[in-house]
Amino acid sequence: MRKVNLLACLAIVLLGSTLVSAQASRTWVSGVGDDANPCSRTAPCKTFAGAISKTAPGGEIDALDPGGFGALTITKAITLDGGGGQVASVLVAGTNGIVVAAGPNDVVIIRNLRINGISGSGNGGFNGIRFISGLDLNVENCVIFGFTQNGVDIALNQGTAASAHIINTIIKNVAGVGIRATNAVAPAVKVGIDHTQIVPLGTNATTNIGIEAAQHSKVSVSNSFVESAAADGIKVDDPTSGDAQLSVINTNSDFNANGITADTGGAAVVGGVTGLSNSSCFFKQNSTGAFFAYNQTNQNPGNGNCGTVQGIPRIP
Repeated sequence: MRKVNLLACLAIVLLGSTLVSAQASRTWVSGVGDDANPCSRTAPCKTFAGAISKTAPGGEIDALDPGGFGALTITKAITLDGGGGQVASVLVAGTNGIVVAAGPNDVVIIRNLRINGISGSGNGGFNGIRFISGLDLNVENCVIFGFTQNGVDIALNQGTAASAHIINTIIKNVAGVGIRATNAVAPAVKVGIDHTQIVPLGTNATTNIGIEAAQHSKVSVSNSFVESAAADGIKVDDPTSGDAQLSVINTNSDFNANGITADTGGAAVVGGVTGLSNSSCFFKQNSTGAFFAYNQTNQNPGNGNCGTVQGIPRIP
């Protein structure tokens, strides 16, 4: 009897070891792969969804060659890398491109991808990337376009710290907001946007916005440009909690209705911002929104400020 029990325990240990070893730290996808494969470099998978179950938490899925790798929901720490200099894409209609629903300590990195919502199909994708839970989301060197809602939709509902970083990314032709950040509960989600270009090109004069810092968010924008939003190039607003904050430095906001708007419950600090031909206001302050400018002159030919923009003395 003791020998039988020993053999049974040994079998369980070996089975557990086999299951753990089945997940590799690095897996591969290819345009000519097959999800029945082990996702190794010599036998790659076809889709991100096929590869992620075979990739260990904290591991990486790499594109071996050009291809369309499908929509994906991410529930653990992972890196997706489309590789430089090739067409690694996600094409979706009637759904989100990539959803990040990870754990409170999980870091997710998405880089070198084209995410296409095929908006001209009549059944366009909803959001390019939707971040609903996790510790930190990083979007690097991506092109996101053709979505009926938002390009990057940071829509959290968690009472733990979270952050997002969007770097060297292009977002075009989205009907809603290029990048929108909110957390339904405190604490505020912290978002950094750098060297990013947003041309939302939507037609809704109420909701088409380049960048929006909404409820429980702190958003920093630097070295970027936003143009051709039907409503606001960059906006901060939080009528519910009143704690949304926005910082904009060395950035252009051109050809929008309003260059930068501080709406109800939001506070904006700007410096070195240039705006060209914003049809309504360069800086717009509404209701209880607060606007502070430093090292800033009105660099917006054709229109000025709307509301009260307070000056902060130059810092030596």
